[in-house]
Amino acid sequence: MRINTGKGTISLLTLIAIYSVPIVKSLPGLAVGPILGSLQNVFKGASDLELQMLESLPSFIIIPFVLLSGRLSMRWSEKKLLLLGMGLFVLSSVLFLLADSMTFLLVNSCLLGIGAGIVIPLAPGLVAEYFAGKRRTQQLGISSSISNLSLVLATLLAGFLADLGWRYPFLVYCLSIISFVFAFFLGPAPKGEPAKAATTAEPGDTAPIIKKWPLGLMAFYFFATLIAVIIPFNLSLYLESFHLGSSGLAGTLNSVFFLAIMFPGFILTPIIRAGKFSTNFLALALMTVGLLMFLVTHSLWLLGLGTICIGFGYGIIQPLVYDKTSDRVAPNRVTFALSLVVVMNYVAIVLYPFYIELLEKIFHTHSPYLPFIANLIATAAVAAYAFFRRRSSGIIGMKYYASLMKEEEVETDKK
Repeated sequence: MRINTGKGTISLLTLIAIYSVPIVKSLPGLAVGPILGSLQNVFKGASDLELQMLESLPSFIIIPFVLLSGRLSMRWSEKKLLLLGMGLFVLSSVLFLLADSMTFLLVNSCLLGIGAGIVIPLAPGLVAEYFAGKRRTQQLGISSSISNLSLVLATLLAGFLADLGWRYPFLVYCLSIISFVFAFFLGPAPKGEPAKAATTAEPGDTAPIIKKWPLGLMAFYFFATLIAVIIPFNLSLYLESFHLGSSGLAGTLNSVFFLAIMFPGFILTPIIRAGKFSTNFLALALMTVGLLMFLVTHSLWLLGLGTICIGFGYGIIQPLVYDKTSDRVAPNRVTFALSLVVVMNYVAIVLYPFYIELLEKIFHTHSPYLPFIANLIATAAVAAYAFFRRRSSGIIGMKYYASLMKEEEVETDKK
């Protein structure tokens, strides 16, 4: 069976190999959260700092290695990089099961972060390398959805395994073995002529080719992530402050949030067809409405709906940013450019606590409403800007997708 990519065909095994890469993207750090209390009892000499580092260290290590992977992609083949990163990740996953000290766990967490950092930019990078045009847009959406779905399932699995013993949650990292095996079946990228880019649909629509740093897309993705992570960072504190439920409820809503991020990727092209030039505006408007619900109601049903709105909006923006980045750079720089954009996700997560602390110092309050008010104002402002710039070929405009919209309309008319 051959799969049409928009610039040739690939085998089904190659497609499965591409789909298996995003699974690894969400795994680092998942195993530690459910067993922090147990580790404190197992390793009685471990300090609170060491326990906190065990959870956050992979994310810090990932950042420089995402950038290094992007840079190496300009000289090495994606398959070679994928096998290297997956190999390190699998090795680290197995070593976690043999850990006998906190020092061992910390050092191995660094190895896990290195492997993940090498692999993470390849998740969108391989899609951009193998697909073009409408099919690339569609596959980037699916890739993002697989990543978020694996996050939800792996989190649930880690929580279940934690009841069996402190070592067992580390088995979730061994899911990377599946990706590692399929990486050997990654075939060569099609060499045919790519599908006509959306930016060339009409004279004058071509976006400039960015040679090195896609700064605008990096800033937009950083902003969107900084807004979205309010749910995993602040939801539990919000519920506790107003006595709205237990930590179990916060965990449930967090799972709903990540499922909401996952869903749009599977139907991204129909969403673009329905939203047309207003797609980015509607995504930001959804996030604005979701944040507003946390300020006007304490109804758990409406808070759940607000969580879904924020996640769904972010789930639209994420693959669109990857897709625009892929189109705006020379082919040999796609993975490098994507690594610069992808790393903004981790930078936003690392900087978010400092952002909230700065707000609290400026306004002299620790109100649980403060992060939601600040993010609401910022998101509403950017949504307004997106509305007025919706027909532009800029970072936030949707003119890039003009030909895709037309193609979808033609297909709909034929049906």
